[in-house]
Amino acid sequence: MEKHTVTISKNKNIEFELVRKKVKNINLTIRPDLSITISANPDVPMEVIHDYVSKKSLWLMNRIGKYQQTKTENTIKHEYLSGESYKFLGKQYRLLVEFTTSTERVIQNDGFIVLYVREKRKSATKARLIDEWYRKNAAEEFKQSLNRIYPLVTDVVGFEPKIDFKLMKKRWGSCLRSKKAVLLNLELIKAPKYCIDYVMLHELVHFIHKDHDSKFYETLSVLMPDWKDRKSILDEEIVLFV
Repeated sequence: MEKHTVTISKNKNIEFELVRKKVKNINLTIRPDLSITISANPDVPMEVIHDYVSKKSLWLMNRIGKYQQTKTENTIKHEYLSGESYKFLGKQYRLLVEFTTSTERVIQNDGFIVLYVREKRKSATKARLIDEWYRKNAAEEFKQSLNRIYPLVTDVVGFEPKIDFKLMKKRWGSCLRSKKAVLLNLELIKAPKYCIDYVMLHELVHFIHKDHDSKFYETLSVLMPDWKDRKSILDEEIVLFV
């Protein structure tokens, strides 16, 4: 990658990494660590790329500002106390910690995520129960997403991939072609279902087109014309951080 800087004003510069590859348009990506990457065809002159970044400067500053605000909210360390806020399938829920003498568990009830524990002071136990609850729901919701989206590509892909998930810092998903599997980020369980469906389709299309080339995006756009809107909502609502 080549590193470049565009001067916007006396005190403002925009730094970005440039990737040259066979793409139809100039593409801009703000990564989870808030670095900026531009991908462009080798034939596109540098002055055109610099002009593109300059014209996008106001949008970039606004978007990075929103990301930083959301990042701050997301990095607040949970103490697993009643009143804390948690995201689940695109909605915000308040945590309600309740005492129980029976099975320790987590349930969703209206606008609350209710955590039943025998000992309210044991943060490690509460953290484990919340994590297990998220993982249980992720397994169910990701499978349902595959059931919704796989029919769009079944004739071309020819097999139904396995679904797995784990926490990932820099990507929403990964297509494991050799294993015939799709690996999703556990954090996706916090996003709306239509955003999960976008990531699912994105990874399924990689079974057809390995790289992010023009054919990949053409296929994605045909199968999901509003994928850019879904991606934008996903990136704004659930910000990954390192």
